[in-house]
Amino acid sequence: MRIPDWTPALKPQPQDLVDAVLKRRGGTLINLDKALLWSEPLARGWNVYLGAVRTGLPTSRKLRELGICTVALLTGAAYEYHHHAPDFLAAGGQQKELDELNALVKADARVSAQHADLGAVEQLVIQYAAQMTLDVKVSDTVFDALREHFDTTELVELTSAIATYNMVARFLVALGVSPEEHD
Repeated sequence: MRIPDWTPALKPQPQDLVDAVLKRRGGTLINLDKALLWSEPLARGWNVYLGAVRTGLPTSRKLRELGICTVALLTGAAYEYHHHAPDFLAAGGQQKELDELNALVKADARVSAQHADLGAVEQLVIQYAAQMTLDVKVSDTVFDALREHFDTTELVELTSAIATYNMVARFLVALGVSPEEHD
């Protein structure tokens, strides 16, 4: 990491904040937390907001994680991919889908994500995430196709997950946050 790992000795933070982060993480701070805890307001807001995006949205976890993995690969956020690829698999995704995603991002997933190992909705989510990440503007063709599969709430939630993890990727890459050594 380009900055020192946060410790209470280097920058004391309120114990309620540290406890809230530890609770969301299952008792262990990860490297991302050790960057965020340098700023109390940022760590507080991030913990609540990312907690909601990660676990509070009812829209398909598998498809949200697929969008997040797409963002991670397109932005070079190895840390993000390291944490979210297993979540995609745990949500019902398959390794062959991740393998194809890896191949697609080397091509131009903004234009087409067609492959036999990916369902039509998965292809659309990849294309949507790629356009959001690389172009910001999403084509009407892709958005209209998404409307055929998602209601308005699901579109908002999928979009927010992809947008949020674009923010996360940029934070991770800029600060050089790397995967934990014990994983």
